[in-house]
Amino acid sequence: MLIDHWPLVGLRLRTPRLELRLPGEDELAELGELAAAGIHEPDRMPFLVPWTDLPPAERARSVVQHHWLRRGNWAPENWALNLVVLDHGRVVGLQTVAARDFAVLRQVSTASWLGARFQRQGIGTEMRAAVLHLAFAGLNALEAMSGAFEDNASSFTVSMRHGYELDGVERHVVRGRPAVMRRLRLTRARWEMHRHVRVSIAGLSPCLPMFGLAEDSPADLHETSS
Repeated sequence: MLIDHWPLVGLRLRTPRLELRLPGEDELAELGELAAAGIHEPDRMPFLVPWTDLPPAERARSVVQHHWLRRGNWAPENWALNLVVLDHGRVVGLQTVAARDFAVLRQVSTASWLGARFQRQGIGTEMRAAVLHLAFAGLNALEAMSGAFEDNASSFTVSMRHGYELDGVERHVVRGRPAVMRRLRLTRARWEMHRHVRVSIAGLSPCLPMFGLAEDSPADLHETSS
């Protein structure tokens, strides 16, 4: 069975309203269609790589290709877990948690998007809570990084609810114009202070070597919840 060779297909994160997991083929198609329908207003660009400027059909295809690429390039020292977000079984967006040299640095970064019609409903807060719980409680991370451009107020709001602190700025060129990104950092101690969403994890133990950890690692909390 596939799960014997790729145990990540059995990993499940659950909050009171959401489930996060690797998408099946039909769910991956739904993600592409959701992106094609729109994620943000056309007069702004929340992503460093402006992939949402693609025409709808190409945008959908890019979601599918990116998912396949990250699966195919997975390595314990460089991984990105792209999880479909399901709200009572309905595909609403994508949540990523990624790391390089995690076994040494114990640091992750997160990124996400929601279909336009599912925004401003509290979903972003819960899906971030889910992957932060995976990182800190499940994988024993020390810190989590994020970032957002100055005009992305909703992303900042989600980060602040979870206790992130400002960690400097970066200047980039997006759509041929300068754009300032604010870096954000969340330590384990501040995560513990600000955790307010109940999260459960199932299927983590056999996945630990894929994250660069021993299967009997102390970070393995077995069906962990909070």
